[in-house]
Amino acid sequence: MPADDDALDRDIDLDGPVELSLTLAPFGRGRRDPTFVRRSDGVWRATRTPDGPATIRFAGGGEAGRVHVTAWGPGASCAIERAPGVLGAADEPRSFDPPPGLVRDIHHRHPGLRIPSSGAVFEAILPTIIEQKVTGAEAFRSYRSLVLAWGEPAPGPGRELGLRVSPHPAGLATRPYFEFHRFGIERKRATTILMAASRAARLEETTAMDHDSARRRLCALPGVGPWTAAEVALVALGDADAVPVGDYHFPHMVAWNLAGEPRGTDERMLELLAPFAGHRGRALRLLTLGGAGAPRFGPRMQLRSLRSI
Repeated sequence: MPADDDALDRDIDLDGPVELSLTLAPFGRGRRDPTFVRRSDGVWRATRTPDGPATIRFAGGGEAGRVHVTAWGPGASCAIERAPGVLGAADEPRSFDPPPGLVRDIHHRHPGLRIPSSGAVFEAILPTIIEQKVTGAEAFRSYRSLVLAWGEPAPGPGRELGLRVSPHPAGLATRPYFEFHRFGIERKRATTILMAASRAARLEETTAMDHDSARRRLCALPGVGPWTAAEVALVALGDADAVPVGDYHFPHMVAWNLAGEPRGTDERMLELLAPFAGHRGRALRLLTLGGAGAPRFGPRMQLRSLRSI
């Protein structure tokens, strides 16, 4: 097992281009996420693996599709092994052939946007549960505070960067719900987190399932619905077709960009996304990247806010 300061290196050659910043963006929960940082020398993450915590840096990418990965800590070997999935190596963006229009144009401008498959389900579901039914800024503050209080310093150079590994599910599962109140997390979300932490092993099993079965397993957890399951699938399971039904912003964004309609519903969103079957989650990410925001007819709300479970 590598010591904290021992580094493991690997070059990963992807089948096609990869835009590191865009592909890895879903792992960062706000600009002050203590588990994620972008620097001039690459994108850094603190992650928890079955072997223990790890700090991992991704550098390179671009048209050549070669990424140099370096990892430190007890979980370095596992982090290196998982790195191709994190980079979307199993994703097939070149198989996406959208009809002429905005999505096609954005896709052609960003062919290196990939859907990651981190294989770390609890690590993805924890901040996603925190994001249920609150504004993005509030959720980011809560997650940051929780990680700073109950996480641990990342190994190797991650410690100097101020990176921290998110809490171990076994430790979270033993905490009473009221201890989450200090982070602005009320009883309902705290109970869902505790439930997920206590069943973390069952959640991790979804990485070996087909996407439909995985979503059903996730939704069987009390407090987890289609929105949460889809958000997790887009980060941890590499499901390029996952659609977060129940989001406040997505239906309006899709309706405006694809049909010129200022307001949309989940049903209308799914109808408009039907031509992108198999890649509907990718189409959403592309529209979020290059589409226009729908007109606002009421009080301004922050992006990523008021998601259903």
